[in-house]
Amino acid sequence: MTSPLSAYRRITIKIGSALLVDAATGRPRAEWLRGLAEDLAALKAEGRELVIVSSGAIALGRRILGLDALSLSLEQSQAAASVGQIALSEAWNRAFAEHGIVTGQILITPNITEERRYYLNARTTISTLIGMGAVPIINENDSVATAEIRYGDNDRLSARVATMIEADLLILLSDVDGLYTAPPARDPAARHIGEVAAITPAIEAMAGGAASHLSRGGMTTKIEAGKIATKAGTAMIIARGTEAHPIRAIAEGARHTLFQPAQSRAQARKRWIMGSLAVSGSLTLDAGAVKALLTGKSLLPVGVTKVTGTFERGDAVSILDPDGREIARGLVGLDGEEARLVKGKKGPAVQEMLGLGTRAELVHRDNLVLLAGQAEEV
Repeated sequence: MTSPLSAYRRITIKIGSALLVDAATGRPRAEWLRGLAEDLAALKAEGRELVIVSSGAIALGRRILGLDALSLSLEQSQAAASVGQIALSEAWNRAFAEHGIVTGQILITPNITEERRYYLNARTTISTLIGMGAVPIINENDSVATAEIRYGDNDRLSARVATMIEADLLILLSDVDGLYTAPPARDPAARHIGEVAAITPAIEAMAGGAASHLSRGGMTTKIEAGKIATKAGTAMIIARGTEAHPIRAIAEGARHTLFQPAQSRAQARKRWIMGSLAVSGSLTLDAGAVKALLTGKSLLPVGVTKVTGTFERGDAVSILDPDGREIARGLVGLDGEEARLVKGKKGPAVQEMLGLGTRAELVHRDNLVLLAGQAEEV
């Protein structure tokens, strides 16, 4: 039997507080965490890339500080998060160290996934960790976040992270094995839904509220996360995570709900570049660079004859042929001053000017969209 996970290479897994923290003791569920790490190490050995979004900092920190679990002020929650982040990081590090896997902690606030420069920096850090074989452990930075500047739950945070790193799949581990036609705790006749092709108002109406005082979310926030993920081309699975080896269970056919992406990641990205981002400048190309782009190549500085506009790395720019006609749009890899400095230069000269770590492409082909009809002209 083919594993439901076999089609996905880059996977984001969200772990909630109620799964990771023992409600009675306020300590990490060490055996459960050990089993999960074993599952994830097996996926990693198959060549998968993994990112974890983990709750639990506040739940762990309030036990250490001796705080009441049900009546924390904002300041107490922030203090608990500060202490708990260390305990959470240590728990993940111990679990993965048994498999020789390094973990890295990244704390995120909403501006990081919503503001372009922070977004690019965070994505680069995560991608670098993955490239080095590490597993990034991501959490909302509850030690500084306030009610006005927070995601509010790690379901939505995990969806933002999954789309930011272009994950193929987001797995939300929960205390239920997927979506039902109604909350099963309230309706014994509720039916399990194995696959959701699109999140419609009828699907949204099936969701309930939060089930645990340790958790900020419920099925409603999971459906919201699904809308974020699937719209960007990332599939999502909701599955039961309470038992040992929850990821292995999914791979072996345990019941879950799969939310299909609304479109492929490539389609979603192209639509985003073409329709959602304001153009901040333009790059005019020579004939050789135009031909290279139309055959699927990245845009190199050597093929650029003119740079106009004021833009930063990651901004959208218009790409023009020698006659000034727009043939493509893309996300630029350098800011405007750097682009002007290196236009017309070959790779070695670019690296000499900007440093050895500078990427050769001015616009990578993954961040470039040809206008309709251009490819047919090649």
